[in-house]
Amino acid sequence: MESPEAIFGEYTYFSSYSTTWLEHVRTYADMAVAKFKLSSKSLVLEVASNDGCLLKCFADRGVRVLGIEPAKNVAAWAIESGIPTIADFFGVRLAKELARDDRRADLIVANNVLAHVPLLDDFVKGMALALRPSGTATFEFPHLLRLIERGEFDTIYHEHLSYFSLSSAKRVLVAFGLSVVDVEELAVHGGSLRVYAMHAATAEQPDRRVEELLQAEKRAGLSTLTPYRQFGAKAKRVKRDLLEFVRSAKRAGKHIVGYGAPAKAVTLLNYCGLGSDVVEYTADRSPHKQGKYLPGVRVPIVAPEKIYDTKPDFVLVFPWNIKDEIMEQMKDVRSWGGRFVVAIPELMVTP
Repeated sequence: MESPEAIFGEYTYFSSYSTTWLEHVRTYADMAVAKFKLSSKSLVLEVASNDGCLLKCFADRGVRVLGIEPAKNVAAWAIESGIPTIADFFGVRLAKELARDDRRADLIVANNVLAHVPLLDDFVKGMALALRPSGTATFEFPHLLRLIERGEFDTIYHEHLSYFSLSSAKRVLVAFGLSVVDVEELAVHGGSLRVYAMHAATAEQPDRRVEELLQAEKRAGLSTLTPYRQFGAKAKRVKRDLLEFVRSAKRAGKHIVGYGAPAKAVTLLNYCGLGSDVVEYTADRSPHKQGKYLPGVRVPIVAPEKIYDTKPDFVLVFPWNIKDEIMEQMKDVRSWGGRFVVAIPELMVTP
């Protein structure tokens, strides 16, 4: 297994390039400032803060912020943007340093990071140490139940070491003195959870949504093998459908390109055995990815402008979780008869 330093020491994902995500974090900041009565005296700490786009929303509202981001290039970007950021991995060691410096947080935000953590106990214990006695921590992560239901197998790749249901996340949090007090189901990333946790000694009575979702997971049989076997069958169906589509399109002399260079594209294309002989290139807005290749399949990553230059027949959208945003941004593809294709949760070709 690759070390965290090898994976996250330098990183190519910058949150600010997704309009959908920017709107998501703005909405979250508005909610959190009101719900937790945050002010200039409060401190919001974000773990895996990336380029600081979420923390900027709090800073713009007059709240003190601090980011923790292990990728040095991304942390530097955040610092240059005016967001105080520590370029380090989060855990007990760093949490103790923050507590010693009287920098425990009123609100800790951990979005889409739990799945990446190799030392989960150290990470969650650190969260408890860095949280003020009356503070709240929120965790967002793709919901295992939705991942299985929708066959989102392309979200499984080397960076992700764990996949969480509410019940599994709750067990980890409870082990380190944190109680789940609320949960929300979110549409982002194909179906995610936002879990609210507090120190058990000061925790509020859990919202009824917590028990309702725990029961829903139990009814879905997440503790049995059945849904996981069904999940495997869904992945095979997606592969068959996509291969049938591209073979038919190539026989007809059509040109296929991709849009986006997320890790999920690497999983999908390698599983299906599709390289640059089929998907000629993929376009991504982030200049940090352009000029590189998708691993394994060697599909080149280019700027979106190339799509307008080459006018392909089909654009295969890899970040299906923001497909509406992408199809709106690239709507001129339709001007020459181009069509968008999404493979997951099932093959969809736009009219």
